[in-house]
Amino acid sequence: MSTLLATERTATPYRWRWRVLGVVLLAGVMDLLDSTVMNVAAPSVRAGIGGSEATLQWLAAGYTLAFGVLLVVGGRLGDRWGRRRLFVIGATGFTLASAACAAAPNPSVLIAARVAQGAFGALMIPQGFGVLTAVFGEQERGRAFSLFGPVMGLAGIGGPILAGGLIALDPGGLDWRLIFLVNLPLGALTVFGAVRWMPAGPGDPGIRIDPVGVALVTVGSALLVYPLIQGREAGWPWWSFALLAAGVPAFGLLGHRQRTGPSPILAPSLLGKRAFVGGLVVAVVFFTGLGGLLLVLSLRLQLDLGHSALQAAVALSPVAAGIMLGSLAAPRLTRRLGRSILHVGLGVEVLGLLGIAGVAVFHAPQLDSAPPMLVAGLGLGLLFGPLIQAVLATADPGEVGSASGSLNAVQQLATALGTAIAGTLYFGLDGGTAGLVAGVLVAIAACLVSALVVPIIPRSQTKEGDR
Repeated sequence: MSTLLATERTATPYRWRWRVLGVVLLAGVMDLLDSTVMNVAAPSVRAGIGGSEATLQWLAAGYTLAFGVLLVVGGRLGDRWGRRRLFVIGATGFTLASAACAAAPNPSVLIAARVAQGAFGALMIPQGFGVLTAVFGEQERGRAFSLFGPVMGLAGIGGPILAGGLIALDPGGLDWRLIFLVNLPLGALTVFGAVRWMPAGPGDPGIRIDPVGVALVTVGSALLVYPLIQGREAGWPWWSFALLAAGVPAFGLLGHRQRTGPSPILAPSLLGKRAFVGGLVVAVVFFTGLGGLLLVLSLRLQLDLGHSALQAAVALSPVAAGIMLGSLAAPRLTRRLGRSILHVGLGVEVLGLLGIAGVAVFHAPQLDSAPPMLVAGLGLGLLFGPLIQAVLATADPGEVGSASGSLNAVQQLATALGTAIAGTLYFGLDGGTAGLVAGVLVAIAACLVSALVVPIIPRSQTKEGDR
């Protein structure tokens, strides 16, 4: 059986399906590592090659912004040109961009390479889910996808700690550059595995991509993120407000293009579904508020409290541990609580955030920050899965790719915007306790607004047996 189409037409299991799963998981680990390690490594990067406070924000936001923008069409490109082909292109480009990051002589080159990483990651990641759906039958598919939670959870915990450890040990005097060089063998293994074991498919020449829609997403997102990061450093000149204002009509034009364009980037039928729209609104608000929290916490630990990169990574690990534990508990709780699991997750998140702020305000011993960080992570873990389920449950079979791509894109773009907002507040208040508390308050406000929006989502979208 040599092609995806052949696999989809027959009930015979694809021979190398578990190896394909390993390749896709490895790609996901690479993406997760590079989207999180900069929260810990950014101060070391700045100390090594210089840069402004805005550089610290761009090192994280540049990756997520590019990833989110191209993720809108990444899956569709795979449908058009073949999933394995786009996966190999994405993995190869990601690996080469990682090498460029490691060799960057100055902040500008590093930020550009980070943007390239995000762009190629957006070509790579969506193809993996499509390939897995094709090579696994219905009976095995749930088992295969269930491995993502634990593996990504471990990567979320181990990635920042690995980055901090490599920076602390500094083998060969490479300092922060080694965190990118790690991707070279991982990327080579990913490309080899994809070429060797992934089934090839020709794609569908009938699929069309709307370049105008993609351009509007790119321009609109950049008009919001760029002035928020650069405007504070420049003293908030007139152009920063002009660019922010211009972002509104850009997204307005995108909405018009969605309704009138010949090949909209989002299936128009999805916009008529209450649960889908409500879920996207919750995702936008929540991830905008929480997007920059880990960056602010890391800056607080390293710039204000003098922690090393390794110490900061260990201090932040309870958040990742909480996410993993919450993700494991979420499916069972969702079956019992239905839509209410979203309110439970938001409530747990607020409790954790209040605890983090309390530790900072009352100057408690640093060890005391671990419990509230764990609680905050639990809240995140309880929210991720049910929110995704609520959004994707509305999609018909022909809409799943569009719904999944748009949800992931919204998450990444909102995270980039959140990083810009949180970093701007933090540095605008000269860091310290005030900067951290400001970031936490933004996150709490996002949780409260999200809680008000959750009732838009019908209960039947998150609880089995309600239909």
